[in-house]
Amino acid sequence: MKGLYCRTGQSDAETRFIIQETTLPEVLDSHQVRVQVKACGICPLDLKLLGDLGIHRDEIPVGREVAGVILQVGSKVSFFQPDDEVVGVLPLDTPCSGLCDVIDVDEHHLVQKPEKLSWVCVAGALRDGVCAYTALHTHARMAVGHTLLVMDGASSFGLLCIQLACYHGVKVLTTSHTPQQHTFLEQLRPSVARVIPVYDGSSDLLSVVLEETGGLGVDIVVDSGVRLQEEEEPGETKLLPHKHDIISVLGVGGHWVTSHQDLQLDPPDSRLLHLKSACVSFLNAEVWTASSAQQGRYLHILKDIVEKLSVGILRPQPEEAVPLYEATVVMEMVQSCQKRKAVVQL
Repeated sequence: MKGLYCRTGQSDAETRFIIQETTLPEVLDSHQVRVQVKACGICPLDLKLLGDLGIHRDEIPVGREVAGVILQVGSKVSFFQPDDEVVGVLPLDTPCSGLCDVIDVDEHHLVQKPEKLSWVCVAGALRDGVCAYTALHTHARMAVGHTLLVMDGASSFGLLCIQLACYHGVKVLTTSHTPQQHTFLEQLRPSVARVIPVYDGSSDLLSVVLEETGGLGVDIVVDSGVRLQEEEEPGETKLLPHKHDIISVLGVGGHWVTSHQDLQLDPPDSRLLHLKSACVSFLNAEVWTASSAQQGRYLHILKDIVEKLSVGILRPQPEEAVPLYEATVVMEMVQSCQKRKAVVQL
C-alpha cells in the first residue's frame, strides 16, 4: 500500500514529498487496532519541533488526523471492536503515514466517531478543534460572562474558537482580514458582538475594544500570529496585530493565548502585563500527542469535539477533499503556506 512521506534535506528548499510503498507487520501489538483510513487531514510539518523532540528520520510520515473503520483489534484492546468508526490524531513518532489505506495505531489515540458525522468533516476539523479547546478551556479557563477577542475569526481555527465560546455564553469580538470575511463573520449565528475590520485601516483595534467593553478590556485574547516590530511588513503579516496592541486590549487579570512561538516581550511589555496582572500562554498544537502525561484528559477533549461536531455546535467551513494522487502537490502548497490545510479522501 502507498503513503505520503517527507524526505528532508539540508534546507527547506530541499524538502520533498513523495508517495511510496509501505507495509504493516503481520501481527498487531496487544493494544493496537488496525484501521482502514477513509479520510486524513494534512497540515504543515513542524520539522524544527520534531528535531527538538529527538525525532530524526530520513523520511517522515505525513498526515496524522485520521478517520476510518476498525478492521482488527489486538488481544488486550478494550475500547473498540471491528467495524467501529473511529477518529484520532496519530502520535508525532508514528511510523505510519495517515494516507495509507490501512494503519496500525494504539487504541489510546482514538475515539468513537458518531455515525452522522462525515469522514472529511471530522478529519479536516479535528486539529483546529483541539487547538480551540486547548486555547479556551485549558489555557484561558473560559467561563460565562467573559469577553473574548479572536484575531482572524474567519480562519478555520478562529471560527471554531468563536463557535465554542458562543456556546459557553462568552461575548465574542473578532477581526476580519477582507471584506468577504467581514460579511461572513457578521452573518454568523450565534452572532458575535462586533467584527473589527483590519484590512483598510479604518478601525483602531484598541479604541473599538474599549468601546465594546466599557473601557475595561477583554478577558481573553486568542491570536493567529503577531507582529513584533512596528515597521511595515509585506503580505498578510501587516494584517497581524502588534504585540503591544494585544497587551493593551487585555483587561485586569486577562489572558493572552498566542500561537507565535518566537514571541519576544520587551521590558515595557512585561511591565504593562504586570500592571494588569495578566498572563501569556503559548498554544502548541502538538502538546497532547508529544506527552502522555494527561492522556485521559486529551481523550475527553477529542470525544467532546466530535460530539459537538456531530450535533452542529461546531460548524467548520467545508473542506474540499482531494484524492491520494494529488496529495504530493497539495502538501507542497500546505507546507509553503499557500494553503492552511487540506483533507485527502481515500
